[in-house]
Amino acid sequence: MPQTTFQRVVFTVLMAIIMVYGMIVYNVALNTGGVTNATFLMALHEMPIMVPIAVVLEFFVVEKLATKPAFTVVRPTDRPQIITYAISTMIVCLMCPTMSLIATLLFKEPSFGMWVHTWGCNMPMALIWQLLFCGPLTRLIFRALFRKQLAVSAAH
Repeated sequence: MPQTTFQRVVFTVLMAIIMVYGMIVYNVALNTGGVTNATFLMALHEMPIMVPIAVVLEFFVVEKLATKPAFTVVRPTDRPQIITYAISTMIVCLMCPTMSLIATLLFKEPSFGMWVHTWGCNMPMALIWQLLFCGPLTRLIFRALFRKQLAVSAAH
């Protein structure tokens, strides 16, 4: 969807904010034994640390790495939605263990076992959150922000 570097940056930042917030809420709920109104506020404390990390990883490393394995499953001629889901799935497969490792090192008692546990707990939620909520919401917001530019480029 993004067609310029500026659009890629905006899209990546939107995706990171929505994805990271959802995953932090999930992890706070796991750590506190459930979801309360306070869970949503507590999650905001990690955002200034985790969002920039996610943006840098996604923009400079993971997006490029995820595209290659995605196209071993889909073809460029497949429906755009199928390609989007394949790439999103591969991004989760790379980002989840990486972000789980970073969160383990920063916020937990770091150990290999703790990282594997964190990754294992996060992976199903990350995939569901990305494919069913975060990805569609991010694309909706992105299309609303860049409606005119996307319409002009589609006309050419």
